[in-house]
Amino acid sequence: MSKFKILTLGALLASSFTAVHAADGPWSLGAAALVTPNPYKGDQDRVYPVPLVGYEGDSFYLRGLNAGYYLWNDKTDKLSITAYYSPLFFRAKDSDSDSMRKLDNRKATLMAGLSYAHYTDYGFLRTVLAGDTLGNSNGITWDTAWLYRYTSDKLTLTPGIGVQWSSDKQNDYYYGISKKESSRSGLSSYEPDDSWSPYVELSVNYKLNADWSVFGMGRYIRLSDDVTDSPMIDKQWTGVLLTGVTYSF
Repeated sequence: MSKFKILTLGALLASSFTAVHAADGPWSLGAAALVTPNPYKGDQDRVYPVPLVGYEGDSFYLRGLNAGYYLWNDKTDKLSITAYYSPLFFRAKDSDSDSMRKLDNRKATLMAGLSYAHYTDYGFLRTVLAGDTLGNSNGITWDTAWLYRYTSDKLTLTPGIGVQWSSDKQNDYYYGISKKESSRSGLSSYEPDDSWSPYVELSVNYKLNADWSVFGMGRYIRLSDDVTDSPMIDKQWTGVLLTGVTYSF
């Protein structure tokens, strides 16, 4: 059974730590559970434990699977060089499908690029442009969203709407099927173009006391036709649900 986690996990972890650190100390430790539906054929949804370590400084930040160095950092604008682990992968031998087991594996990778956030009285813009640094897909992704943070006493809600663009190389590596794979598996060969996948998300953070907080993060992603047309995929959507507890100090 293939362990599939989507690229947006890094962004969700970053968002969760941003909410926790908004009013707390520079360091935080925590634990969470990740639930992600799997769009690959012959697989099942999974629940994963996720350890969380966070740090927020004037020049550097660490947010779970995401780290960055600020080039510009004030209350209105934050520009940083960022790097994050993208845990999207497919392991053919674990699939429940005979044909899927005959495909090549797809590896996780380290993405790096630029992250920018702009804050206003009406919400904030969050955008990340990053590329594969390990030569697995040699692809590029661009994630951008508009969010609004509402705080009332101990409760913070942050809904948002966004879109994720993936280059043709990114999609071809994770969803394409080569002619050699097609001849082995019986699945039709497939070479996708670049794609746009819209999404909605919501983060919730509740302060139990000065140090402890519980949080939940969720994102629903509508997969583009270039992804869903792949013979590897049997769902029209995917997403992430992450919930856990953090201690700040």
